[in-house]
Amino acid sequence: MIQVGSTLPEVDFGLLVNGEMTNPGTNELFSDKRVVMFAVPGAFTPTCSQAHLPGFVALADKIKAKGIDSIICLSVNDAFVMDAWGKANNADEIIMLADGNGHFTKQIGLDMNTSNFGGLRSLRYSMLVEDGEVKKLNLEDPGRFEVSDAQSMLDSL
Repeated sequence: MIQVGSTLPEVDFGLLVNGEMTNPGTNELFSDKRVVMFAVPGAFTPTCSQAHLPGFVALADKIKAKGIDSIICLSVNDAFVMDAWGKANNADEIIMLADGNGHFTKQIGLDMNTSNFGGLRSLRYSMLVEDGEVKKLNLEDPGRFEVSDAQSMLDSL
């Protein structure tokens, strides 16, 4: 499992930009940047839609004011779902990144099997990444939402 001090693996993601599919890689998203990334088990799911994403939407300006270049929301969903979820939540300041087949999530060891309702999903977490290296990792126990929220990340910056 990834931990503080680890370097993110090079993976291509899915991202809709102006309605067009793009596939930015880890280097493009994280090299020479300070990035806050948070991951959710699924777009449009209750805790993710009612608390996790909205918290980062509300605090995006304050987080960026701490020297953060970008905020990324990651989920094992496709880019079309992530784009629609971002639009439904006014997440204009957040990169809604799709790990459609879970390659990144599996490589960092933060995957879980939710076969009874979705299959491969990401554990819930937030992390601070500087130039591709994990500097902070706030990993939730399954079913919890206590340490990966936007306010906790803001407080730690």
